[in-house]
Amino acid sequence: MAEHDKKHKILQKALEINLDNCKYGSIVEIGAGQEVARNFFRAGGAAGTVAKTMSAYDMQVSDDIYGVEESGRYVSRSRLMKMLDKEFSSITELLTPTRPKNTTFFSYAATVTAKSYLQKNECHGWIGIRLQLYREAEPSDIILHVRMLDNDGSSQQEALGALGVNLIHAAYNHFTHPKKIIESLLDDLEPGRLEIDTINFSGPYFEETENRLMNLHLVHHGLTHAIMFNTKGEVQVPAEHLYKKNILVIRGTFTPLTKIHLDMTKCGQQHFNEMEYINADRTVVLAELTMASLTIGDQINDADFLARVDMLNTQGYTVMVSNYLRYFRLREYFRRYTKQQIGMILGISNLDLIFQEEYYEGLEGGILEAFAKLFPDNTRLYIYPYKNAEKNELVTVKNFKPSKNLQHLYTHLLENGYLIGLENADESLQGISPAKILADIKKGPGEWEKHVPESIAEMIIKKKLLGFANSK
Repeated sequence: MAEHDKKHKILQKALEINLDNCKYGSIVEIGAGQEVARNFFRAGGAAGTVAKTMSAYDMQVSDDIYGVEESGRYVSRSRLMKMLDKEFSSITELLTPTRPKNTTFFSYAATVTAKSYLQKNECHGWIGIRLQLYREAEPSDIILHVRMLDNDGSSQQEALGALGVNLIHAAYNHFTHPKKIIESLLDDLEPGRLEIDTINFSGPYFEETENRLMNLHLVHHGLTHAIMFNTKGEVQVPAEHLYKKNILVIRGTFTPLTKIHLDMTKCGQQHFNEMEYINADRTVVLAELTMASLTIGDQINDADFLARVDMLNTQGYTVMVSNYLRYFRLREYFRRYTKQQIGMILGISNLDLIFQEEYYEGLEGGILEAFAKLFPDNTRLYIYPYKNAEKNELVTVKNFKPSKNLQHLYTHLLENGYLIGLENADESLQGISPAKILADIKKGPGEWEKHVPESIAEMIIKKKLLGFANSK
């Protein structure tokens, strides 16, 4: 689609809102011009929609309007909420007595830091809308965190202008289908211009909306590469949660979380924390799920996903969901936010996978390029052993056999400390097979209960998770 046509479609959305006399509100933007308001004015008929526009760039002016920001961070969720609180209450208190009774008020707000001529800064922002979804209703909120990926400020402003119009239009037109709102946010924007890595729906109309599923849809629909939940299951902004932290991650499907996963994490943490300069208090331990492990075809089992997050949270894990299949892509993602140590815990079967050259098909430099991107600085793989039942042999980093042509590469990585064997593993757990446990869960109560944490077994049985069927 031509650039002119894309802009025209954004203006069509703005005009549609402008011509609806029931929708009326304010647009307040800080940090990247007033592009959202400008789109409504360019579309024509803005007097039917826009009661007020404003931009308070000076911190003292902003503090005078919205109050002092205790954290000192003006591009933050806290600042955005103060803006929405102030603007929505102001406009409704002033105009409700004089506007038609069928008016539904809204306030759109954005606080962002765009590309600067003077410094190399992270370009991101908090954007939100508070709106009445029917006459005289209590307001509902849609809040999102956005990363701007264009290389110049004017392009970032233009993209944010389109995003704002899309959000206002979608909030009013698709509020009964929140996933449709998400799918509409980047309408008529080229891929790679904006990334939305957090979204939150709240208020009376969205009381039944499960925000973990909405954030999962961000990844599923390609609006971001990864989302994150803290140990309480609360949605997190990855940039804030990972900033300047050491990161230790275990990848898996976790269907279910077993005692062997817990031992892998414990052993990995012991080795990771023994490293020089590691501060355990500045370390985030992540359990990471890939979208590939959550989808069958193009469909996601929502209940299954929530069950896995709940199980991981009960054992103290921060949970991450990403669309990264290759390990070096995951490392690149972490490097956006931290220069500290990165550790990845994996079993022998996964080690075997990353030493398969077919795994890197389509990558110009093949396995050499992949390893060059995986191990450039402060990144290590922690390898958990595997008991080969047929040979009655424990396979570790010391006796693992890659293909003959990669043996020298493997030896190089091992001898230089990029691959670290977890020698403190509990050998009594080696017989646990997650695949067999999952199959047994579907048959009902049984021996599988001994191989998962007690609280996880109780949760699976009580909530009938992962296909659990009571055979009695």
